[in-house]
Amino acid sequence: MTDFIALDFETADNGRDSACSLALALVRNGKIADTWYRLIRPPRQTMLFTHIHGITWDQVKDQPDFGHFWPEIRGLISEAPFLVAHNAPFDKGVLAECCRAYGYPAPLTPFVCTVRAAREVWNLRPTKLPDVCRFLAQPLNHHDALSDAVACAEILLAARRDGYDPARQLGSPQ
Repeated sequence: MTDFIALDFETADNGRDSACSLALALVRNGKIADTWYRLIRPPRQTMLFTHIHGITWDQVKDQPDFGHFWPEIRGLISEAPFLVAHNAPFDKGVLAECCRAYGYPAPLTPFVCTVRAAREVWNLRPTKLPDVCRFLAQPLNHHDALSDAVACAEILLAARRDGYDPARQLGSPQ
């Protein structure tokens, strides 16, 4: 059984439906057991954030869209006790809007935010992903969805080792 899944989206533009990459880090028995990463063709050619994540239209124009990938990962997402993201409201919104855009209901799986966990456990400020990774000596290639998802999983695992209970966030508004 999966302990949790950490995920990270990169988006092409300001639309929450504009996912251009997605990564999952599946944690089982307290360790990252598997990862999943895909480039995604967003619904528009506008790539406003290439300067942040390096993903170009040429890289994604021939990739399947989110609607193609969702059936592949829906079961993993819905069976996980919870999902983990750094700044969870952003990734939760992207997931919900991408599902809606392709006619799927958004998953009901709750989210745990590692920004909140880092603030509560280590009293860190600022809590941007590079700051938390630096504090934990966690390698990071920021804005690479797979690196970000793995880092996020490692942050929650470290927080748990330091006594953090993610159940404190479950059921609270994101």
